[in-house]
Amino acid sequence: MLLQLLFVLVAIIIGARLGGIGLGVMGGVGLAILTFVFGLQPTAPPIDVMLMIAAVISAASCMQAAGGLDYMVKIAERLLRKNPSHVTILAPLVTYFFTFLAGTGHVAYSVLPVIAEVATETKIRPERPLGIAVIASQQGITASPISAATVALLGLLAGYDITLFDILKICVPATLIGVLVGAFFSMKVGKELVDDPEYQRRLQSGMLNDKHVELKDVQNKFKAQLSVGLFLTATFLIVLFGSIPSLRPSFDGVTLGMPSLIEILMLTAAALILILTKTDGIKATQGSIFPAGMQAVIAIFGIAWMGDTFINGNITQLTASIEGIVTEMPWLFGLALFVMSILLYSQAATVRAIVPLGIALGMSPMMLIALFPAVNGYFFIPNYPTVVAAINFDRTGTTGIGKYILNHSFMMPGLISTVVALVAGLLLIQLF
Repeated sequence: MLLQLLFVLVAIIIGARLGGIGLGVMGGVGLAILTFVFGLQPTAPPIDVMLMIAAVISAASCMQAAGGLDYMVKIAERLLRKNPSHVTILAPLVTYFFTFLAGTGHVAYSVLPVIAEVATETKIRPERPLGIAVIASQQGITASPISAATVALLGLLAGYDITLFDILKICVPATLIGVLVGAFFSMKVGKELVDDPEYQRRLQSGMLNDKHVELKDVQNKFKAQLSVGLFLTATFLIVLFGSIPSLRPSFDGVTLGMPSLIEILMLTAAALILILTKTDGIKATQGSIFPAGMQAVIAIFGIAWMGDTFINGNITQLTASIEGIVTEMPWLFGLALFVMSILLYSQAATVRAIVPLGIALGMSPMMLIALFPAVNGYFFIPNYPTVVAAINFDRTGTTGIGKYILNHSFMMPGLISTVVALVAGLLLIQLF
């Protein structure tokens, strides 16, 4: 078993270094080794999760192509510019809700330059709002009803009579509290901007100019608003039907499952956006959301399939070796989720790879929901795209990677937000 685990970890590490679809295809390599070398029988690939993510990404991409994302960013820009002194608190709330509504943290790219400029103009150290804003965009994944990670968790817990609302009522307040506490601590990070030596150096050398980031106006506001409205309506219906199963249609006494419901509603929303806003379907595939989402699909395809096969083939040994420890200290399973998310660079892939082990160990579904925010660990190594983007958008040089790599601008807000979210989640499951 240990040798099999070694090959699984090597496939994950190499896949993460390759980037893009590398994680998914290396999962395929690991699966091939488990099957042909060690003789493990492959489990069924995670088709439902992949199709749900593809449907959500299709709708979000169509909304972006119709100008809906630009419209939301303009609203966020006005909010930040009207309240510049509160940018460290408002910025993470903006990126959190963007992720919550769109189901992907990559929507943060559009608003990060605005956050950096508003902070600089107000003489607030940009590292403070940028660091926690990136973390908030990640935390929002585990609160969004349509994110790949939430969809994956819901699918895995379907056999426990767990509804979408059961996940949201724990994870939304827990992650929001975590983000707000992280923002509070971020307000005192580093020296004040005017006292920062790197900022003064850039200022005196003429590296900082009066360049003003002006977001382009939405060309057709009605189309943009309509696309946002249609997307949010589909999201609302998913939450409604997911929270009240009796509202879903039944066939031969069997209620329509959430995977099919999400796929139907999101594909319908995508079609209505294209038809009613007269948007070119090709354009929907050329934005930032579509390729990021498809990478998540391929990652889950390979990694989850490999992970399921490894766990299924070694379930007896795994449960015998760690069942007692996890039963006595279930928070250790949260640590496992956190570490694996660092390696996998994907909350959804982490859920599909590790949560089945928690289920096999007999962990309570509510405990698994409370530990869900632990999958937000990929800020730990500062090379994720949103992390790199935030560093590049800060012209003052306050946001960056430290001498020892791990002492970067996102470590403190990331650790605080994640730990607080976990503690809040564990408290909330006691109340419910």
